[in-house]
Amino acid sequence: MSTGDNVWGHRRESGYTAGTSLAGYKVDATDGHIGKVDKHNDEVDASYLVVDTGVWIFGRHVLLPAGTIESIDTENKVVHVSRTKEEIKNSPEFDKDKHLDDHDHRARTGDYYGNTAPGAPGVPGTLGAPGTGPAGMP
Repeated sequence: MSTGDNVWGHRRESGYTAGTSLAGYKVDATDGHIGKVDKHNDEVDASYLVVDTGVWIFGRHVLLPAGTIESIDTENKVVHVSRTKEEIKNSPEFDKDKHLDDHDHRARTGDYYGNTAPGAPGVPGTLGAPGTGPAGMP
């Protein structure tokens, strides 16, 4: 995904097929398991996953824009996202009962994940400034 892509849209290379429900799928970050899909929305330019992190971040849900999906393994029911556990853990706090229809929260989340996209300035291992990560992390 380039920084100009819509973080709320499914990436063609992810293998997502419109209309496929991802609810119940396991979710793996680039460095390990983070939870399972509690809710999935596949509206055009408004697609996201709500992930129940279970014991990893006890009692927390996270909102992941569809553009963070790297690939989908439909046989094993696993969604692979292109972010690390630390990046996801540091994402804007999310309350599924308050924030799904909150446009300000959605904008903050989009900014956060758009700014942490592979190839975005300041993200380690990309074309950006070396040694600086999302939200000022080293």
